[in-house]
Amino acid sequence: MSSDQPILQTRNLGKVYPGVTVLDGVEFELRRGEVHILLGENGAGKSTLAKILSGACAKSSGEIRMDGEPVEIKSPKHAQELGIATIYQELNLVPNLTVAENIFLGREFTSMPGVISDRTLESAATRLLEELGLPISANRRVQDLGIAQQQMVEVAKALSLEARILIMDEPTSALTGTEIRELFKAIARLKATGVSIVYISHRLQELIEIGDRVTVLRDGKSVATQDIRNTTIPDLIRLMVNRDLTEQFPKKKAQVGPELLRVENLSQAGFLHNINLKVHAGEVVGISGLVGSGRSRLARAIFGAERIDNGQIRVSGNAVGIRSPRQAIDLGIGFLPEDRRTAGLVLKLSVRENICLSNLTKFCRWGIVRSRQEQSSCIDYVQQLRIKAQNLDQPVLYLSGGNQQKVVLSKWLCSQAKLFVFDEPTRGIDVGAKVEIYELMNRLTASGAAILMISSDMLEVMGMSDRILTMCRGAISGEFVAGQVTQEQLLQSALGLN
Repeated sequence: MSSDQPILQTRNLGKVYPGVTVLDGVEFELRRGEVHILLGENGAGKSTLAKILSGACAKSSGEIRMDGEPVEIKSPKHAQELGIATIYQELNLVPNLTVAENIFLGREFTSMPGVISDRTLESAATRLLEELGLPISANRRVQDLGIAQQQMVEVAKALSLEARILIMDEPTSALTGTEIRELFKAIARLKATGVSIVYISHRLQELIEIGDRVTVLRDGKSVATQDIRNTTIPDLIRLMVNRDLTEQFPKKKAQVGPELLRVENLSQAGFLHNINLKVHAGEVVGISGLVGSGRSRLARAIFGAERIDNGQIRVSGNAVGIRSPRQAIDLGIGFLPEDRRTAGLVLKLSVRENICLSNLTKFCRWGIVRSRQEQSSCIDYVQQLRIKAQNLDQPVLYLSGGNQQKVVLSKWLCSQAKLFVFDEPTRGIDVGAKVEIYELMNRLTASGAAILMISSDMLEVMGMSDRILTMCRGAISGEFVAGQVTQEQLLQSALGLN
C-alpha cells in the first residue's frame, strides 16, 4: 500500500535545550502506508523527534513538510488537525471512564446542548473497534481491560481523529507474545487503509517483522535510512552504538554461595497461591510468566509493598516479617520496580538526591546532609554505571529511559543491598544500555549478591538466569535449569500446560 510519495519530511531538523543539543540536522521521511521504524539508543533523540512531530515541543531549527508543503506544528491539537496522532508508552486513558468515553474524550456527541448522547458515542466507538477487529465492548470501563486492550483503545482513539500519521512509542513494552500478534494485525489493517506509522521500539526482532524502512539516530543525528529487507539485526546494532556487540546476553557464571532468600508457602488471597522459591548468593533466578500471572505482585510482596496473608520469608536463613519497604531496605533488599518513573524515582529530584534517597543516614550527621560526601559517592556510581547527565543536580525527569534505570540501580548499590529484586530491568531501554545492565548483574553476582529477575522477555530470562521459574495464575508452575529449556517449554509452563 505504501507509495514513494512522502507524506511527512524533516529537513535539517534541530532541537537545542540550554547547554545541550538533542537533535542536530535530522533528515527523516515517511511515505504513505508504510511502517517506518525510528531506532536508536536511549538519548539518541527519538522521543524528542516524536514530540516535535506531535506538537508537544517546538523545533529549534530546520523544516517540517507535509504533502510537500512547509508546516509549523504549533501544539498537539494542531498536530491532530494536521492528521498526526501519537500513542505514548505511558497510556493516556482515564481508567474510570468507558472505552467509548475515552475514545471521544473532549469530542463527545450531544443530543441537545450540554447533554451527551451515550447511544451515539457507543455506536461510533463500536464501529471503530470493529474496523480494528477488536472484540471489546464500548461500554466497558478501561480499568477493567488488560494492558493490550488498553493499547488498542489508544489506537481506536487515534483512528477517531481521522489520523493519517500514527506515532507509536514502545507499543509492545508491556505486551505478551500473543498480544503483540494482535497489535501487529491491527497495524496491518491500518497500513491497508493508507495510514502511515512511525514506530519506535527497542525490540529489534519485531522491527524486522513489522517495519518497511528504518531510520537510525545516534547522538541526535540521523546516520542511516534503509529498507528493512536489506538489513540485519547486527547491522542495526552497529549503526546504533557505532560498535559491535558480539554477545547479546553476556552471562557469566558466579560461585554459588549461601541461601540469601527463601519464600515458603507465600499466599495473598485471590492473587498468590503457596509460592515457594529460593535464591542463593551469586545466583540469578529468573521468573517468566504472562501478564497477570502474579510476577510483579510477588516482587512487591517480597519487598513489603504488598500484604502477605500466609507464608514465610527468610533472609539469610532468618525468618523475617517484612511489612514495609523500609524494613526490606534495612534487611539489605533492593527493588527495581516495573514502572521506574512512578515507583522507582522522584522525577523532580536530582540525580544525586535520587541515588542517595535509600540511604540518607549514611550521609547525615545531626540531621544535616553532608553534601561533599554525598557528591563524592554519587560521582563513583555515575562513572561506574556510565550515567549520561549534564551534572549531578540535573532532575532525573530529563534523563533518557536507560539512564533513569541506571539511577535506580545506583540507588540500591548506594544502599549496600545484597539481595536484588529486578522487575523488568531492561524494559524500554536500548540494546547498548541493556548490555551494560547485564554486565552490572554479572558484577553483582560475582561480589556475592543474589538477583531475582522478572522479565516478559523470554530470551532475556533464558540468557541471563541460572535457574528459571514460571508463574501461571498466581502460582509457580515450573522450574528449569537455564540452558536446558526451550522457549516452547517455558511458554507451555507459563500457560499451565505442562
